[in-house]
Amino acid sequence: MAEETTEIVLSSRDLREVTAFAAECAVGVLAIFEADQPADSRPRDAIDTAREFARGGERGKSLRDAAWAALAAAKGTDTEAAREAAWAAMAAAGAAYLHPLAKATQVKHILGAGAYAARASELVAGDDRTVGAEHIERAARRATPVVVDVLGRFPAAPGGGGRVGELIRMLDAALRH
Repeated sequence: MAEETTEIVLSSRDLREVTAFAAECAVGVLAIFEADQPADSRPRDAIDTAREFARGGERGKSLRDAAWAALAAAKGTDTEAAREAAWAAMAAAGAAYLHPLAKATQVKHILGAGAYAARASELVAGDDRTVGAEHIERAARRATPVVVDVLGRFPAAPGGGGRVGELIRMLDAALRH
């Protein structure tokens, strides 16, 4: 039997708040990418474009292009930490495209930037998982009531996804309690 999908109502304000949250999560690890690739502005541009949308800008081609460009930048990194930091920037711009479907996979649009940023921080600290957990705690404190409300409309984060998936589930649990 096919899984029934329920549509969730998301306002422009909801999408802007989620995107602002994601951008703030990602900006904290931008220096990791920039230390690895100092001449590449694509992740910074993605975060700036996400912030512009969060402040009332258009959700259009430039936002999608910025997310794709940050993803491409991740492929050119020299370290795993820099790649995770670029993915955090990509996820920040991509947060504006949270789909209004009641699927657990959509939680990554809300929390992905925070999880990628936490993983980048762990890797810079020699794969110290306590650093990632601290990063998740800070991200949880950064979430506004609107972000928590939007997250609560979706099912809990799904299993899988390696360490980033674990970090998403940690952040999901912290925001739901």
